[in-house]
Amino acid sequence: MATINSTVISGAQAISALAPLLAGKRQLLLVTDANIIRLEAVAQIRNVLQAEGRQVTLIDSVPPEPGHQEVAALAGRVVGLSVDMVIGIGGGSVLDVAKLLSVMCHPASPTLSAMLNGEKPQRRVASLLIPATAGTGSEATPNAILAIPEQNTKVGIISEVLLPDYVALLPELTTSMPAHIASSTGIDALCHLIECFTATVANPVSDNAALIGLKKLLNNIETSVNEPGNLLAKLEMLWASWYGGAAINHAGTHLVHALSYPLGGKYHLPHGVANAILLAPCMRMVRPHAVEKFAQVWDLLPDADRTLSAEEKSQALVAWFAALVKRLNLPDNLAALGVPADDIPALADAALNVKRLMNNAPCQVSHDDVQAIYQTLFPELNA
Repeated sequence: MATINSTVISGAQAISALAPLLAGKRQLLLVTDANIIRLEAVAQIRNVLQAEGRQVTLIDSVPPEPGHQEVAALAGRVVGLSVDMVIGIGGGSVLDVAKLLSVMCHPASPTLSAMLNGEKPQRRVASLLIPATAGTGSEATPNAILAIPEQNTKVGIISEVLLPDYVALLPELTTSMPAHIASSTGIDALCHLIECFTATVANPVSDNAALIGLKKLLNNIETSVNEPGNLLAKLEMLWASWYGGAAINHAGTHLVHALSYPLGGKYHLPHGVANAILLAPCMRMVRPHAVEKFAQVWDLLPDADRTLSAEEKSQALVAWFAALVKRLNLPDNLAALGVPADDIPALADAALNVKRLMNNAPCQVSHDDVQAIYQTLFPELNA
C-alpha cells in the first residue's frame, strides 16, 4: 500500500491550469504515442509546455503493450538527458513507460533490468500524468506493467516512487477515442474496481474507492461510448478510472488480471479486450465467495431491482456484466481472436504463476479451475 500524494486537476477546459505545475521547470520530456500526439487537445497542451522558453524533448513512439526490450530502447534515448519533469499523455502503456522514464532520468536510478529483478527505485524526477483513455488508472497506481514475451506473460515493477506529483483529468482528450477503445478501457476500469472490491486484501480504504468508482462507471460507461462528445460522462469515466487505480493502490486485482496477463504477453491482445472476455467467466467463479459485495454493486445500477435477495442480486450482476460486454460490441471468445484451444494448459500454467494476483482471489483456484474458465471462451469446446 502506498500513499497517494498526487495533486489532481480535472475538468473541461482545464488545460490552462497545467501552467502553474511547470513553474521552475526548464527541460521537459513529453512521452506519448503516434496516435495521441495528433490530437488537438495535445497540441494545446504542447503549447502550454513550450511557453516561457521551456525545452521539450518528445518521445512519441511508445508501442501498445510494450515489452521490456522496447522500454529499454526508449530509455536509451534519455541517457545523459537533463530533465526537470516527465509528462506522460496516453493510455496505460504510455503512462507506465512515462513513470519508468521519470525514474531512469534521475542520475541515481537503477537500470530497467535491475528493477525487473526486484530492485526498488528510490528516486525520480518530477512527473505529470495525463490519461487519454479512461481505464487503466495508471496515474493513481505505483505499478508499471511490462510484457515479457519470452515468458508469455507480463510483470509489474511496483514502487511508491512511481506515483506522480501531478495528475490531470482532461475529458477533451478522450472524446476522439474510437468506440471499441472507449469500451475496452472502460471494462478494464470495471475489472480494477470489482476485483479490488472482492480481493482478500480489500479494506475500508480500498472499498470506499471501489464503490465511488463503481457508481461513476456503471452510470456512465455506455453514455461515454455512445455519446463521445459528452464531456460530463467522459470526465466521470476518467474519475472512475482514477478511483480504480486508487483501489489497486490500497488492495489489488486478482482473477481477471491474472488470466489476462498471458493473453497480452503471448498474443498481444489489448489488455482491456482480454479483460472484457474474462470478466463474466471469472466473476461467475468468484460470486459464491462474494455474494454480499456483489449485491452491493448491483444496488449501484441505475435500474437495479432492489427487491431481490442478496443471492439473486449477485447472480444478476454477473449476467449484467456479460450483457454489458455484448452491448459494447466487445469480443466474448478467444477463438475469434486467433488463440488456439491447444494452448489452454500453457495459459493456465502462466496465469497460476502470477501469484501476486492469484493470492488476492477470494477463492482457492486450481489448475483445473483456470483451464475451465479458459475453456468457456472457445465455442467449439462448449458445443
